[in-house]
Order: sequence, then structure tokens, then C-alpha cells
Amino acid sequence: MNKDLLAVLEYLEREKGVKRELVIKALEDGIMLAAQKGKLAMNNVTVTIDPKSGDISSLAEKEIVEVVEYVNEEISLQEARELDPNCQIGDWIDVEINPEEFGRISAQVARQVISQQIKFSERDAICEEYRHRVGDLISGAVRRITDSNSLIIDLGKVEGILPSRFYPKEEKYHIGEKVVALLYEVQDTENGGAAVILTRSHPEFVSALFFQEVPEIEDGIVTINKIVRDPGLRTKLAVSSTDFKIDAVGACVGTRGSRIKNIIKELNNEKIDVLPFSDDPFILLKNAISPIEAKKADFNEEDNVITLVINDEDYPSILGKRGSNIRLISELVGVKVDIHKMSEYQKELIFERKQIATADDPELDKKITKIKDVNQLIVDHILSAGVDTARKLLSISSQELAKLANISLEIADDLLEHVKIQINKGNTE
Repeated sequence: MNKDLLAVLEYLEREKGVKRELVIKALEDGIMLAAQKGKLAMNNVTVTIDPKSGDISSLAEKEIVEVVEYVNEEISLQEARELDPNCQIGDWIDVEINPEEFGRISAQVARQVISQQIKFSERDAICEEYRHRVGDLISGAVRRITDSNSLIIDLGKVEGILPSRFYPKEEKYHIGEKVVALLYEVQDTENGGAAVILTRSHPEFVSALFFQEVPEIEDGIVTINKIVRDPGLRTKLAVSSTDFKIDAVGACVGTRGSRIKNIIKELNNEKIDVLPFSDDPFILLKNAISPIEAKKADFNEEDNVITLVINDEDYPSILGKRGSNIRLISELVGVKVDIHKMSEYQKELIFERKQIATADDPELDKKITKIKDVNQLIVDHILSAGVDTARKLLSISSQELAKLANISLEIADDLLEHVKIQINKGNTE
């Protein structure tokens, strides 16, 4: 019994997941190739290995002849009858060959072929076990850290690779530390092996965490319709429910935030925004910026850009760290979103209105009696304050008009915009 060979077979099967029959086949092929390329140069050899005992049997098929001319292919009748007393000249007989007779060079060839075949077998075993698990969460311990800060993760039978570009820069790891990641893909390597590639930066990693944490997602009641992510900073996901009784956002957040807190902890306190999904991009945009409300919104269909005007105090929140929040909003909605502070927007409007007010146009000095689409009570209030021409209206700011006419700033803005539009059309009375 070949105990050493059995030990190798058991190790490969147990630790590497390589099936015993595949290793045995590789060994048999390697030894046969060694026989062909060794000093004996025998092409008529068959090799079999007993999977239970590990015993190796090498048989060379030789022709029984009266006078041996080719030692590797022929055998004398006298020698043959020692193996089979009933054989005759012209018959073929199997002769046991000691693999050691194949020579040192042939043994090296055998080792190379065996090593290569075992790598192929190991790759196939990895592919078989892990390729169908792509998209699943997987965990292991950090075995080592490369010079490029990629992590080699011990997954049990194999090692996984977590490239430095596949986890947030803010995350730092140490040898032996447990890591949870998404199985991203199984790659074939140049040397004939296979590599299990992991990721913690892909949006689907967060999706998998929600799938694990929220039973309603696993049951198909709640759906993650869209998810975008800036790894280490923020994730936004839009969700919906097939059951009107189930609040999709509430299910993802959990009672008192219990579910989402676990996910945020796994993501090292990365911000997560969960919002209701809508097929209408404008509703989805409204949900994405909530609780912030846009004061003005304009959609440029030609450039596919939505411009939002918001209060100055809301600007930092909607912009986000390094602009990540507004980038994710644009990606989520599928439309580029530009944001402007109200103060900047009003400065632009004031400039435009003053440009119009300085024009040499008699219409600007006509007495106003009414303004189209503006409540007459408001118009009367303005006129009583002495602002009775379009030129006078366009020469003052929204704040001044609001104070003069005792109206809100928003109404003052709308009124001045109406006047500007009507002047451009020549319809102000």
C-alpha cells in the first residue's frame, strides 16, 4: 500500500476540494507521458492506480517473438512463458514495468504534468463550488495583506482575493480579522488555476446585506428597484412593495432602525438613504431630496438636466460630502441634477430684470392696472404702494416688493417673473 500517495490524495480531496478520481487520472497520464519521453521511450504503456490502496501498476504490451530486436516492444517466448505458460509466438502479453525504470528526466516530466493537471482539477473544483455562488455573501479571515493592500482571505478550502479597489479606502484590516464580502466572480488565472474575487464596494454588496437582514425582501414582498453607491460615503436605494399593507421603507429600516443599523455597522457607518421608488423621475427626485423641498425646478429636455433651486441652508445637505449626495441622486433618477442656492438664483433674476428695466421701451412706463395670472387684490396692494409701472416693478428686489406689498417672498418672486414674461411678450397692462 502506498501510504504517501494515499495521504496526498486525501489532503487534496479534503483541503483543496479536488476529487480523488481527477487526481488519479492526472497521475496516470503523467506517468504514461514519462514512459513515452523517458529513456525507455515506450508508447505501449498503460498505467492504473488503485484509489483505495494507492498501488501503481505499469503494464507494457509486448509482442512475443523468437528473437528480440526491439526490447521496449518485444519479449522472448521463454520470458513470456514465465508470465503465461500457454502463450505462443505472435501473441501479445502485458509485462509489469517498474516506474523507476522510466528515468530521472521522465520523472521530472511526470511531476510537471501531474502538477499542471492537479492545478486544472483544483480550478475545476473551485469553479464548481464557487461559480454558482456569485452574488452571495461570503466570510473569511484575513490571511495576509499584499503590498498593494489587496487582502487574501481564508475561505476554508480556497483563498479569496479582495482587491484594494474593491473595498472602501476608509476601511483598514489586520491579519486574522473577519471579513464579510460579496462573491464577485471566479477568474481563470494564467497558470491554469482559478481565483475567487470578492468585493465590498459594489452596490450589490449592500443589496445582499439587505436581502439577509430584511425577510420581506427574501420573500419577494419588498423589492430593491434601484441602488446606487459611493463606497464608504453613502448608498441610496429605492424600494417598493407588492403588498399595500407593507411599507417598503419601513420594512428595510426596521423597528426603531434595528435592521438598517446592523447594515450600517457592517458598512462602517456608511450613510444609507432608503426611499420609495417611482417610475416617474420627478416623483423619484422629490423622494430622493426629501425632506428638502425645491423652491424652483426646471427641466431641460434637450440636455436631460433638471435644475433645482433650494434654500441656502439646505445646500450643504443636498450636495453631500465631496458632492457625493447630488451625484448619487442624479445616478438614481437617471437625469443630471444641478442645484443652485436661492441667493444665487435671485441675484441672477435681479440682474435679468434690471437689464430689462433699463431698456428704452415705452411699455415699461405705462401705468399698470392689472397683471395677467396675478390676483387683482395683490396688484391693487402693489399699486397703492406707488409701484405702478413695469419699470418700477422690475427695478426692485423680491424682498423689497414683499415688504412694500406685505406679501410673502415666494409670491413676490412669482409676481416679478410674471411681469418679466409679460413684458417680453408685450402683454402687460
